[in-house]
Amino acid sequence: MEYRDYYKILGVARTATAEDIKKSYRRLARKYHPDVSKEKDAEEKFKELQEAYEVLKDPEKRAAYDQLGSGWKSGQQFRPPPDWASGFEFSGGSRSPGAGRSHVFEEGGFSDFFSSLFGGGSPFGAAGQRQQGGRDHHARIDIDLEEAFGGGTRTLDLKRPEVKADGTLELRSHTVRVSIPAGVADGQLIRLAGQGEAAPGAGRAGDLYLEVHVRPHRLYQLDGRDVVLTLPVAPWEAALGATVTVPTLGGTVEMQVPPGAQSGQKLRLRGRGLPGQPPGDEYVQLKIVLPPAASPEARALYETMRAKLAGFDPRADLNRR
Repeated sequence: MEYRDYYKILGVARTATAEDIKKSYRRLARKYHPDVSKEKDAEEKFKELQEAYEVLKDPEKRAAYDQLGSGWKSGQQFRPPPDWASGFEFSGGSRSPGAGRSHVFEEGGFSDFFSSLFGGGSPFGAAGQRQQGGRDHHARIDIDLEEAFGGGTRTLDLKRPEVKADGTLELRSHTVRVSIPAGVADGQLIRLAGQGEAAPGAGRAGDLYLEVHVRPHRLYQLDGRDVVLTLPVAPWEAALGATVTVPTLGGTVEMQVPPGAQSGQKLRLRGRGLPGQPPGDEYVQLKIVLPPAASPEARALYETMRAKLAGFDPRADLNRR
């Protein structure tokens, strides 16, 4: 996926005011409109202009786009950082891109670059606007798996874009305090009532929705409310069975490895995943780890096993018809 420099496409500086952006868009749109333009690739250039204007005319999209930094070049290979929207607050719901159907740009016409940042799978794809009162706002909160398991309280510093009187964009910081419920799942929304956009007059303020993202963990993989742990075991523990100590989110427990266990086999610890109704489970995937033949004694043991178990063929199933 290629990076798109929307400022370059519209021919404006990154410090351009909203009025500068509007004027440049109108001028270039007249030049490249497919119905009247004789320029080469006019239709494609017109689509690029629409996409760039869709982002830079919207204070929230523009502020989020600016967070990517100015070091990127048009055509450079790009992938959005996983936490690119963290700490950024934006309004829910889509707004009309302007008067006239020629300005309406359906999502199917967006580039992959645009869709990765502002499409339906991004925070900006969220819908939700009150008929009466202020709009709901959305933000992202990144937490560790331990916080998802045990809950806790966090203070977040969020940036809310606002257009100043001179037409330039300003990010206003504000702080919110949020209680993270034990067992919150990845992708779940936490609602902070009345902390969205203020309503005109005596209307009700919108809400602030925090979308939870659970960071990757060094031991566990998260699958809904279940967690998966890869547990190394010795060959004799797998062959003969053993009682082993297993880490869980709630502390270590003793688990029985059955005799004849195989590498890749999964054992379940009920209720040891994320809390909930019902709670998730922990799945322990066994991984048999061979001791290295790093000493004469260890090598002699392997030689003895090869002689004693000469009839064992670990690839027998490959030759079965």
